[in-house]
Amino acid sequence: MKILSKGLVIVASFFGIWFLLSKLDYIAFFKIEIKKSDIEINLGNIIWEQIENSEKVIYEDSILSTLDSLIMPLCKTNNIDRDSLKVHVISNSQVNAFALPNNHLVIYTGLINKSKNEQMLLGVIGHEIAHIQNNHVMKKLSKEIGLSAIFAITAGSNSRIISKILKTITSTSYDRDLEREADLQSVKYMLKASIDPRPFADFLYDLSIDNEFEKYTEAISTHPDSESRAKDILKFIKGKKIKSKQIITNQEWEEFKVRVKAF
Repeated sequence: MKILSKGLVIVASFFGIWFLLSKLDYIAFFKIEIKKSDIEINLGNIIWEQIENSEKVIYEDSILSTLDSLIMPLCKTNNIDRDSLKVHVISNSQVNAFALPNNHLVIYTGLINKSKNEQMLLGVIGHEIAHIQNNHVMKKLSKEIGLSAIFAITAGSNSRIISKILKTITSTSYDRDLEREADLQSVKYMLKASIDPRPFADFLYDLSIDNEFEKYTEAISTHPDSESRAKDILKFIKGKKIKSKQIITNQEWEEFKVRVKAF
């Protein structure tokens, strides 16, 4: 009986320590300063080069200029340096956008095609900009990949680690707290820029319908499901005065989507 009790204590201690470590921000805890001038710049360039060599990147001026006209008001009214963001569009049917180290922001055509209006698209883009502005990208990688792996990849190319980083960035969400922080920060960006954030909540709710299985796994997941995120946004904006100013005309939006679909 004593042996069994000791065993249970050891198991409980192990899972307790594991849980605490999973919540730890290693960069802040160990007071490690990762300078954007070296490690993050190098890491971002290495990852982007890998993506550029393996994906179909869109360089069509008409597409990029329209996208830039949509992003600019979001940046200008929130004192975000637009030139610091390296925005890329990739021909990929997945409904996805993600941030890389060194301010790279990747948008899949599948996300643009899925967005019914500019507000939906800007809600997601604002979310990724928030990840960049709040240094969530490096926090995520240091936690899930490890600082030693980050240092190793910047010291010399390692295809296995690069592949792991790409998978981590493109296919897994940030933890609950960081995802909610980015959602609400995006909403704040939109409100300040007189962009209606309610379609962003609608977009997340639509995703929850497309991914019905999500809600049944939230309890064991490290990130909130899309329906919960939509509810959090609506709760946050309840009672707030919402101004809605369209950036491009409906016709320009539809023409933009037609050009994107061509790829």
